[in-house]
Amino acid sequence: MEKSVYERPDGRKIDELRKIKIVPSVLTRADGSAYIEWGQNKAIVGVFGPREALPQHIQNPTKALVNYVYRMATFSVPERKSAKPGRREIEISKVSGEALESAIFVERFANATIDIYAYLFDSNAGTRCAALTAASVALADAGIPMRDLVPACAVGRANGQLIVDPCKEEEDAEDAVDMPMAILPRNKEVVLLQMDGLLSLEEWKKAFHLGLNGCMQVYEIQKKAIKEKYESIEKEDKKAIEALNEEMECLESEGQNSAEGDYVEG
Repeated sequence: MEKSVYERPDGRKIDELRKIKIVPSVLTRADGSAYIEWGQNKAIVGVFGPREALPQHIQNPTKALVNYVYRMATFSVPERKSAKPGRREIEISKVSGEALESAIFVERFANATIDIYAYLFDSNAGTRCAALTAASVALADAGIPMRDLVPACAVGRANGQLIVDPCKEEEDAEDAVDMPMAILPRNKEVVLLQMDGLLSLEEWKKAFHLGLNGCMQVYEIQKKAIKEKYESIEKEDKKAIEALNEEMECLESEGQNSAEGDYVEG
């Protein structure tokens, strides 16, 4: 990476992501769920299904329907937003749902629906990428078969410099360009790519490369979050088995002592 004279507002390198934290299995009533903190962004995602698609006239006999709902809380932005979903939320719901559908083996669940609800509670640029990243982990948490996880990351331009994961100040720069993208990491298939602003062909090639690298970094964080969950479950299972074995040994010991006592009395 070439050394840059541009200093980012939060002190990051131009190819450095904000801090990301992902926690799977945070909702007890959902089939799968995940919580994400990405910089200031905070979102929670719940997955329900696969389940019968109702009403029946929406059913597809060849595949499951993927219903992705992206919503921002009224208090998630500095100026209170309307509770009614806007055009931006409807658009993001559509393109994000299509990105996730590319990863899911939808052909295995005829006449079914997979409902994914993503809610943002705090925001500071890159919310669609944060929600989509968490949704992918929530799908894995639900045990829904997928070709791959779907990591997302935005790349952009601010003050003449191409950067990864722009913050709000950088999104508001005079020459700002924002390009969110998502991929299937194993074959680098792009499943979401949007751009707000204009880039030259050379800038676009560099930005795309930066975005791919950013997505791969997010992918590692997703895998780590899922792995840590199952390592935790494994530890809890081992403790439960050890406690059960100790209890069985105590019961066997008490039974032997009781039998010996009966024999002596006889």
